[in-house]
Amino acid sequence: MRKIVALILFLTSFSIFSQEDILANYDKREVYIPMRDGTKLFTAIYSPKDISSSKKYPILMQRTCYSIAPYGEDKYKKTLGPNTFLQKDKYIFVYQDVRGRYMSEGTFTNMTPQVEHKTKKDVDESTDTFDTIDWLIKNIKNNNGKVGQYGTSYPGFYTAVGTLANHPALVASSPQAPISDFFFDDFHHNGAFIMGYFKTFPVFGVQKTKPENKAWYSDQSIKSISRDGSIFYREIGTLKEAVDSYYKDNFFMQEIVTHPNYDEFWKSRNLLPHLKGIDHAVMTVGGWYDAEDLTGPLNIYKTIEKNNPKAKNTIVMGPFSHGGWSREAGKHYHNDIYFGDSIATFYQKNIEYKFFNHYLKEKSKDAVELPEAYMFDTGNKEWKTFQNWPPKESTKLNFYLSSNGKLETQKSGSSNFSEYYSDPNNPVPSSINYAEYNGFTPRNYMSEDQRFALSRPDVVTFTTDYLTEDITLAGEIMAKLKIASTATDADFIVKIIDIYPSDEPQNKDKPNVLYANYHQMVRSEVMPARFRNSFEKPEALNPNATTEVHFRLQDVLHTFKKGHKIQIQVQSTWYPLIAVNPQKFLENPYLVEKQDYTKAFIKIFEESHLEVEILK
Repeated sequence: MRKIVALILFLTSFSIFSQEDILANYDKREVYIPMRDGTKLFTAIYSPKDISSSKKYPILMQRTCYSIAPYGEDKYKKTLGPNTFLQKDKYIFVYQDVRGRYMSEGTFTNMTPQVEHKTKKDVDESTDTFDTIDWLIKNIKNNNGKVGQYGTSYPGFYTAVGTLANHPALVASSPQAPISDFFFDDFHHNGAFIMGYFKTFPVFGVQKTKPENKAWYSDQSIKSISRDGSIFYREIGTLKEAVDSYYKDNFFMQEIVTHPNYDEFWKSRNLLPHLKGIDHAVMTVGGWYDAEDLTGPLNIYKTIEKNNPKAKNTIVMGPFSHGGWSREAGKHYHNDIYFGDSIATFYQKNIEYKFFNHYLKEKSKDAVELPEAYMFDTGNKEWKTFQNWPPKESTKLNFYLSSNGKLETQKSGSSNFSEYYSDPNNPVPSSINYAEYNGFTPRNYMSEDQRFALSRPDVVTFTTDYLTEDITLAGEIMAKLKIASTATDADFIVKIIDIYPSDEPQNKDKPNVLYANYHQMVRSEVMPARFRNSFEKPEALNPNATTEVHFRLQDVLHTFKKGHKIQIQVQSTWYPLIAVNPQKFLENPYLVEKQDYTKAFIKIFEESHLEVEILK
């Protein structure tokens, strides 16, 4: 308890010191910057007090839909920039409300589609980024002509799409936890609706009617009424009933309901095909335990790498939850798992500071001396560096799901199968930390102990023997399932688990957690069978017929240590994280009725396997 109090006092005093530093060293002004179509975007500019013709500074910019508060030229942020090392080193820090948000003009669009720029009316986030940079360079006196941009989560998307601005002054971009495609990140995973984000929709689906310096949508927020956050989801009914009860007028939810498949609405919002012609430095940052945006950083890095040979392209993945690299907590935990001390500070000082300082302040045109891939091994609990990601030295290995419950590396050739009984009325919990579902989005489940699922009849498990040597998974993971179901639809959830040995020592920081035989989730993903052949044109399952369901899990860098076991769990419900699949094929699953819920027996044949990449 004393340590917690001391940490709180330290962080409080640090925040006060940081703001005093800002007041002493920065001036603030607020402006409306005109875009090419006449729309004006509200912008706050913090300039070093000692800026002059003999002491010029670069510009470091963030564009956001989450407010650039506090508003008013006499009201200052508590910290500036992505970290205090950059703040103390002094930059011109710029913050902007994007179109349709808070004090800016215009209409807000989620994941604004990229358009052809034929006239001044053809605008998108890349043109807004260009116009903003152009205005800043021409109107802020004594800038050094260089601009960098950064942002986390939705602002990470604005940073990623901002790389397409191609303004000559833009020399460094760091999209952090960026969204790349809402059909695969945040609100969907492989098209399955993320029910755990249900309470977030007022933030993204309510248009303002006038300039706002506070959250105009807050009166539509869903308030928690119990410490047990799962009660809300147990009582909410079907997905259709939930939407009808809370979000009939929420434009974003209605867009999702109207577009259940991967049609042009979603394709136009996919950023990845547009990531071409990028020739400046890009450092994409993510967290291995980012429940919101794990797919985005990996896909954005890989796409830039593939399409832009001239780009100085870097990826950083740490043991963080969403945006955790910007918050220092001293001892670094994700849920029950301890990874080390001051990991966020290490990233800020040795990676992020180095990146922006090199490209914005140093005169060298060479690439910054950082490895292309700075990745944290979540099993060995240490940083690793690679020249490529996935590492070229990785080799393929298959783990087969044997009907005897074993996880094997050799294919049996048998037609045997494992079977489970799936009931949409009694779904497998996605977490037993029920208080977590009172929050904005659930996060701790990403590394949660999975022992609670072992005794359920709707979960099948496949486990190795105790490992005789370390095994490091490094790179992509592909689930290749051969299945049969008595029903016409199903979700398939695959979880990769690190089982600790029975003599694993306790952690004095977590006296109520039993680490002996702990089943730590390492990676997981969901795939609706309806999309097994096409995300554009869903297909029903033919009852009792065998079919294949292939899908990618997000990348991983995790060492399973000698004396541990590797386990795979397969199931078809995962609630309330994922909306319940009724297990009856519907043209639009958002219109599900209670009578559509169908119980099913589901078979997983021995030919099923996970294709992983192993680092020797």
